[in-house]
This record gives sequence, structure tokens and C-alpha cells, in this order.
Amino acid sequence: MKFTLSWLKDHLDTEASLDAICERLTAIGLEVEDVDAKAALKPFVIARVVSAEQHPNADKLRVLMVDTGAGAPVQVVCGAPNARAGLVGAFAAPGAYVPGIDVTLAVGTIRGVESRGMMCSEKELQMSDNHDGIIDLPADAPVGESFAAYAGLDDPVIEINLTPNRPDCTSIHGIARDLAASGLGTLKVPPAPVFAEEGETPVKVVLDLGGDAHLCPGFALRLVRGVTNGPSPKWMQQRLLAIGLRPINALVDITNYMTFDQGRPLHVFDAAKVRGNLKVRRAAEGETVLALDTREYRLSPANVVIADDNGVESIGGIMGGEHSGCDENTVDVLIESALWDPMNIARSGRALGIITDARYRFERGVDQQYMLPGLHRATELVLQLCGGTAAKAEIVGYKGYDAPVIDFPLSEVKRLTGIEIDAADATAILTRLGFKVGGEGARVSVSVPSWRPDVAGKADLVEEVMRIHGVDKIKAAPLPGFGAVNGRILTTLQIRTRLAKRALAARGMLEAVTWSFIPKAHAEIFGGGQPSLSLVNPIAADMSDMRPSLLPGLLAAAQRNADKGFGDVALFEVSGTYQNDTPAGQRRVAGGVRRGTATLAGSGRLWSNAAKGGGKPVDVFDAKADAIAVLEACGVPMGNVQFEAGGPAWYHPGRSGTIRLGPKVVLGAFGEFHPKTLEALDVSGALAGFEIYVDAIPEPKKKASRTKPPLDLSPFQAVKRDFAFVVGRAVEAGAIVKAAASADRKLVTNVTVFDVFEGASLGEERKSVAVEVTIQPVERTLTDEDFEVLTGKIVANVAKSTGGVLRG
Repeated sequence: MKFTLSWLKDHLDTEASLDAICERLTAIGLEVEDVDAKAALKPFVIARVVSAEQHPNADKLRVLMVDTGAGAPVQVVCGAPNARAGLVGAFAAPGAYVPGIDVTLAVGTIRGVESRGMMCSEKELQMSDNHDGIIDLPADAPVGESFAAYAGLDDPVIEINLTPNRPDCTSIHGIARDLAASGLGTLKVPPAPVFAEEGETPVKVVLDLGGDAHLCPGFALRLVRGVTNGPSPKWMQQRLLAIGLRPINALVDITNYMTFDQGRPLHVFDAAKVRGNLKVRRAAEGETVLALDTREYRLSPANVVIADDNGVESIGGIMGGEHSGCDENTVDVLIESALWDPMNIARSGRALGIITDARYRFERGVDQQYMLPGLHRATELVLQLCGGTAAKAEIVGYKGYDAPVIDFPLSEVKRLTGIEIDAADATAILTRLGFKVGGEGARVSVSVPSWRPDVAGKADLVEEVMRIHGVDKIKAAPLPGFGAVNGRILTTLQIRTRLAKRALAARGMLEAVTWSFIPKAHAEIFGGGQPSLSLVNPIAADMSDMRPSLLPGLLAAAQRNADKGFGDVALFEVSGTYQNDTPAGQRRVAGGVRRGTATLAGSGRLWSNAAKGGGKPVDVFDAKADAIAVLEACGVPMGNVQFEAGGPAWYHPGRSGTIRLGPKVVLGAFGEFHPKTLEALDVSGALAGFEIYVDAIPEPKKKASRTKPPLDLSPFQAVKRDFAFVVGRAVEAGAIVKAAASADRKLVTNVTVFDVFEGASLGEERKSVAVEVTIQPVERTLTDEDFEVLTGKIVANVAKSTGGVLRG
């Protein structure tokens, strides 16, 4: 948003300097991005041509002697047709930068004659596009004085960076209101326009929007007869040029001026080019309009248009049409002031690729109450600058403004900001900003003005009070301490997330960050796809659903690596998955996949890897080891963990497992992937993966002391005994291990499976499982009798639990 200092002072009575104004703007939330103090025009001075002689070597050039007010006249070679003796214009000396032609002047020789400067045209000083001759000033213009100051071109231009929630400051009047509320001057409120109205506006307006009346909540139209549409006044042109707008003609310039001055976008139709009445309706599919930017736009029913019997004349709230535009031949003009739905304007503008000052304001929300006053103010300007006679306005659809009322406890200011502001000061600030405050005491009712559609609740009012009071008045304060010096800062889940990442990275896996959105078909494979987890406005067609698992994204990433020649990859991610649309449905999961030969021992087909157990395709046991590493890193007591055969449907049923902690708590699953799963994801290769539900791991029991317990080592030698049990082929090795370990929890410290054998000698559907049992005496050295008793317990426990017998 750009404006000049003098333009601002039309609305703000203040003696503050430019620096003070810029500092205050930033302090109240209207951040100043740039200030153009017009220093580039300072070198140009007013000069008089003393004499003008024909150039000896060129028919179209003249040799001028120019009085610059700084001593003896200087010689200038000039080709302007209006160069003559006595002319007063703008002079640039050598060394001056001329912005209109992007040239820095130097002493030069033109056709053999020295030239020590330049007499400038309006285009060369970026005053207009006029390049027909040099600037011709009145004879009494003060020679030697600054041309910029004389012509009003030294007016500084301020540019502020507006946030989308401040539509009121898309007008210079709104900016002045904020500055006045902050104490930097007094807001100027001009008197209401007064002019005579003669007759009715013959063109009627019909709102044909069916049940979508909100798309155009109001429409006002007025005919002004007998206008003369020439160039707008110099002061208006200079202000528009200063903020980057090109003057066109008085009628169009008035609408642009009103857009920035009052934040009220308008449109003008040449009444002679309008056929019949105007209708506000949805565009027909494929309907086109040639807009004022000379481009043709193809419309759809999503776009709201203003049409007459000829067809579409304007894209409502965005851009007018070329057909009914005003030009120098316009005699009767229709001035339109309407309200449009912000969301529809934003969607239509984005879809059509049109960015205009009108769209910028309407999609943020304009002042609803100013629809009709804005029309009156524009009519007043038209009558002043173009003459004519105004007809009575045609108004349809407008139902007025019903101000929202917010119940505002003044204590909210202290609660949300920590600053104690006197209740009288808070209500005074709101009043100066245009809010109407009712009631007394600690709780008041606040009526929101029509130009603040962004204010909807108590927090918004606190923000208004705080920014005017001064955010810089918030004193720095240290954060309160929590607990002792060694007190824990991170939550258990945050700690476990970090430990899981470190454990997987230490196992040679690379961390990946995949999208939280996956295709619906993939979500359904992994237990998701519920309507509640589908995105209303996905960023891409294949990112339509929230992921129920980390595995689809990791599998896709592994395949992309394989497609580029990196088939042996091990990837992991610790992030969120989504079971439903409630907070409890979001889980923290550690997941990973290994592809090809990316095992812990190493990848590739080298003979050295094979010697270390590597070089083979990944399998279920690689995934199980990764899952166990995560559990151990998170502090899970592994002695209480059970592994069950089989897992979710996306794993291979015979090569997968589920990890539990008791009958109810599922900690995760692992395994090789089902061929149908890989086919559905368009993934190939040897792949194994796992998922551990980090948030399902119970909180550790609190200890009485943070100190580590004393190291308790047995002075007696540990003894290992091997047992080979013949069991049914369906019996899990884990059941044998569990039964052997439970024979004596105090003496048996470890049970490990070291061999599995199947053969005809054992019988059909039978196998031999050999385990190594570690026995650690604690109180005394065990005798042979003690070992016999313990061995009997182990054999009996295994026989009772699994039906296994010692192999003969």
C-alpha cells in the first residue's frame, strides 16, 4: 500500500515529521517497507532560456543559452520543437541522473557543439508520457529554485506492508484513523457531499443470484448526465503517478483515487454503451468478456458478473469490460458502488489470474456501510471535475450493517499480554479506533465498526488495545523456572522420539521425511481411508488422505531410490500417523523399511559381506531386530515383551510378527511385505519393515531417587546348560524360551535359541529346538543336586507349556 505524505495529511492534521510518522506506523503494526523521499529530483532546477540559435550542423537542433540562477548562462543543445528564447523550464546539470531515460548526464558534444546540461520533458522526469517538447512553465516561475518543490514532485512516498487482516488500512483515510488513535494528530472528517439530484437513474439493476444473495449483498448505481471527460487535474495525476498508477481520464482516475483514498473500489460505465438494464448473475459456462486490460477471459458459473442485453459488461468486484468503458467521448456515465462476497472474489481472481486493486480490497472485506456514502463522494468528484447533473441513485439488495457486539472483560488485556492497562485507557483506545463501548466497570460491550471485518472476538480487541498502547512498552522478563537445575525439560514422548531416531540411525538407516498425505487407495490398504481423514482441498490428487501408517511413504521413497539405481536402502521415520480425526487418533510411530541387501551387516554382493552375514536379501528378522532396537532405546523391559506370529494384512502372513506387552498393549508389528501390498503400491524387490507405536509404551515407574542403584555382581561363576527339545512343528521357539526362563526367575538369567533342526528321524511335523540356559548362582555355589532339581523344573515347564520332550 503506497501513499504520499501530503495525501496522508489531507486526512490527518499533524505536525509530525516524516520520520516520526514512519516510526509510529511500524509501531502500530503497519510496517513501513520503503520511503521514497524524492531525492532523485533534487538536482533539477527552474531555468530560463536566454537565447535560442539554430545549430550550425543540424536542422532540428538549437543551441540554447540557459540562465540557471547560479551565475553565467550555460550552453545547451536541444532538439525540442518548443525550445525558444524566454521559455522557463526544468534544467538538469551534468552529473544529474534523469530517471525517465535512465541516463546520468555528462558534458558532451553534439554535432560539433558542446552541451553542458539538458532541458527536460515531462516524460524524462516521469511526470507523464508527454515527450513532445520540454516543460513550459509560467514566466514568473522562480529561476534557480528547486523544480520538484515548485511542481509538487518532492512529496515523499511511503509504502507499508499490510497484513491480510487489515482491510481498513487499504485506504489512506483508514491509515490516518490509526495514526490519530495512536495520538499522532487528529483525524480529518470531511463534510458529507451535498449536490442536487435531478430525475431517476433510468438503468435498473436486477440481482439474479437465486439462493446465493450473499454473493452481492448490495448494489448502488447512479447516472450523471452531461459530463466532460478530459484529463484529470494535475494534483490528482501526480498522486496517482506517485503510487504507480497511470492516469487515463478524469472518470477512471476518480475511481482509482477513491480506491486508495477511501478504500472504496468503484466502476464507471459509459451509459450510451449499456443496453437495457444491468443484471448481476452467475456467468454461463464458456461465456467470455474482453476486459479493460484488453485480454479476453473465459468465465464459468463460479464467477459473478454484471451483464446487460449485450452480454457480460464487467467481472463483479474484479475488473470492468472494455466494451462499456469510459473514454473522451463519454457524455453520460453510470457510477457503480457494490458489495461482493470476499471468498468468491478471491476464488474467481485466482482462477482467472487477475490481480487488481479492486480484487485486493474486496477479497479482504470493504466497509459495508460506506457503499452508498462512497457513491456520493465519487459523484461529488465527478460533478466537480467533469460537470454534469446527478440523478437519484438506484439501490438494490442492501440491508444495512448490523454491528457485532463483543462481551469484553477488560481483564483480558492483562491475561493475554501481561501488561496492566487502566480500564479507562483501554476503552479510550477502542473509542478512538471507532469502536462503540457500552457499559461500565470490569466488563463492557464493544460494538465493532463496519470497516473492521477482521475483529471477531475478545483476543482481537486485546490486540487493538495493545498495538495502540505500544508493544514496545512490554518489558522483557525471564521465563519462569520449572523444577531444579537437573529437572527434565522434554516430555517422555519427546525423549523417546529422539532415542528412537538415534537407535535407528546407529543401525545404518537414513532418516526420511515423507508427506502426511497419501493417495486414498494406499490409505485403504493400510487400514485408513475413512471419510473423516480425507482432505477437503488436497494440494494434489494423489495426496488426498491423511496417512494411517508411515510405511506407504517409506515404501514409495525406497522405490524412487531403486528407480534411480540405489536399490539397497534402509529408511526410517519417526512421526505422526492418523487413525481418526480426534486428537487421540494421532499416534507417534517409529517406522522403517529395508530394501534389497541393506542389512545391518552391510549391503551389496561383496564376498566380505557374505562372510559377515551380509549380502543376503533383507527378511523378517532384519525388521524384527530394528523393532527391538527401538523398544530397547525407549526403555521397554524386554523380558516382559511377547512376540506373536502374524501381523497386519499388509505383511506376509507367514513372515511377520506382532509385538505385545501383555494381552492388551500392542507395541508394534514387523515383517516382510505381502506381494499384493507391493503390487498395489507399484513397489518391487525384497522389502521388510516395521512400525513401533512409541506413544503406546507405558510411562516408566517413578523411582524414589534419581541416583543409579549400586552395582550388584554375583561372586559366583555362571553356568550354561544346553537343552534340545523335540516339539510339534507349529510350536513357537519363543514359547520354549518363556517356559525355560520361568522355571526359576532368580537363577535363570538368560535363555537363547541356538539351533533348530527338522528331519525324518524326528518324525513328521516335528522339530528340534536347542536352547542355551544361563544359570547364575547368587547366594552359594550350586551342587550337582541343585542342578538336577533345576534341570527337572526346566524340562517339566517346557513339557507342560509346549508338550516338548528332551531329544534322545
